Amino acid sequence: MASTLPEPVARLVAAANSGDSQGFLDTFAPEGTVDDRGRVFSGREEIQEWSDAEFIGMHVTLDVTAEITTGEYTTFTATVGGEGFTGESHFSFTVEDDLVQQMTITA
Repeated sequence: MASTLPEPVARLVAAANSGDSQGFLDTFAPEGTVDDRGRVFSGREEIQEWSDAEFIGMHVTLDVTAEITTGEYTTFTATVGGEGFTGESHFSFTVEDDLVQQMTITA
C-alpha cells in the first residue's frame, strides 16, 4: 500500500520501525502528548520515558494497513510487532506546524 501519511507521521513511523528514539521524539512538538489507551504523557521528557519503557524500548514495529488524513488529523491502523504489545492497534494524530501535537493509541 502506498503511504499518503503526512510527513511528521511518516517520520514517526520510520523512526519507530528503525528503533530511532531521538528521531521519534523529534517528530513531536515540545508540548506534544501521547495518549496510550487513556494514559497521557505530556512533553518530550514524559514521552521519552514512556517510549523507552513501552515503545521504542520494546523494539516496536508498525505495519500500517489502513490510513486516512483529513486536514490536520490522521488516523491509521497498524499491526504492531516487537517485544511488548503485539496485534492490531489504531493510532490517531494531530499535526500542526510539521510536528505531532498529539498521538492517541486505541485498541
